[in-house]
Amino acid sequence: MKVFWAKNPVKDVEPPDLSEDPEYSQRLQYQGDKQQNCTIRLSHVTQKDEHMYYFRFITDKPDGIWLGHPGVSLTVTDLQVESPERVTEGDSVRLTCKSSCTLTDRATFIWYRNSQPLTERRDRNNELLLQSVRREDAGRYSCALHGHTYISPAVYLNVMYAPKSVSVSIGPSNEIVEGDSVTLNCSSDSNPPAEISWFKRETTVGSGRIYNISKISSDYSGEYKCKSINEYGEKYSDAVTLNVMYSPRNVSVFINESAKIVEGDSVTLICSSDSNPPAEISWFKGRTFVGSGRIYSISKISSDHSGEYKCKSRNKHGEKCSDVVTLNVMYPPRNVSVSINGSAEIVEGDSVSLICSSDSNPPALNFSWFKEDESSPVGSGQSFSALQSGRFYCEAHNQHGSQRSDAVTVIVKEHLVIIYISTGVVCGAAVVITMLLI
Repeated sequence: MKVFWAKNPVKDVEPPDLSEDPEYSQRLQYQGDKQQNCTIRLSHVTQKDEHMYYFRFITDKPDGIWLGHPGVSLTVTDLQVESPERVTEGDSVRLTCKSSCTLTDRATFIWYRNSQPLTERRDRNNELLLQSVRREDAGRYSCALHGHTYISPAVYLNVMYAPKSVSVSIGPSNEIVEGDSVTLNCSSDSNPPAEISWFKRETTVGSGRIYNISKISSDYSGEYKCKSINEYGEKYSDAVTLNVMYSPRNVSVFINESAKIVEGDSVTLICSSDSNPPAEISWFKGRTFVGSGRIYSISKISSDHSGEYKCKSRNKHGEKCSDVVTLNVMYPPRNVSVSINGSAEIVEGDSVSLICSSDSNPPALNFSWFKEDESSPVGSGQSFSALQSGRFYCEAHNQHGSQRSDAVTVIVKEHLVIIYISTGVVCGAAVVITMLLI
């Protein structure tokens, strides 16, 4: 013998046992022993459970099948929440708990949000009033009658609001080096979701929640922000700074003295370099290290400082040297001296060549020759032919000054005349006289 409950029988079709129906098996429970008492309890009833239910009795006798008539009609009168589909933050909203049942005046309603009871909302009014609604009020609302287990189907309250909490994050978060790929991510809290625009200062550079830069260069350094906008408002993020690191480039040397440099001047060499982070600067004369720092100063410069200079710019990402610059230090003649081409002692009528040499920059082009104790020059040019005895010196001149040499002595000897007379000649004969000049 088998007894069970079925629903909506179809002619000539054996109805299924509700306890074996997946829709009912977890909700149907027999209260009796199925012998004398076949009462069932159906829990978690919904409107879909509105049917005619019949008791089925089957025995092993021929024609031992019986179906209870007229059956039991189950009518489900559910609670329903009425709510606007969407509200704007700051508005007031009214939710109503409706029932197809006739309720007593003493009926008390309980409201739920996201299955959690709103304990402060238990009263005899079937309306829930939310004044100045906040985005935190969004959720699934349902209602129930106090003392009853049935809870209405949930209705979603969608709270619309302008973008808030707009911020930018950078990936990678560590140091950014030229050539890296960088991602900027704009996060924004809004409903509906916002459209995102990207700005570098005031210039639009992209759109969408993510802004990608592949193979970043120093040109991308600067302040970035995103704007989040929907139909209820807009908001900008705070600016974030992309600080792109790169090795030195455009390394050059500037000399503060654009005119000619004269011995005794103060000269400053300035090394200009584009790098991030700022580079350390080293100075070289030829291959010799002479100083460090962006500025290399020489006070009271001398000719020893003449030569080729360059600076080297270096940071942890690389190094680069400038082109060389030449310091050409001008100075007046010095170390002026006279050299004698040949002997300083000559015989009257001969001459001796005196040569004036000097160290100067630019080279001396004007030379003057003097004889001691005479104020007027006796000659000019780098060489001078002396014909007289005396002490001679030269003066070398360039546009920066002059210097005289020490004097040299020239001796001119007179000719010595020796007369030889032959003696013992015969009267009337010729006489031979020999004269020797020394």
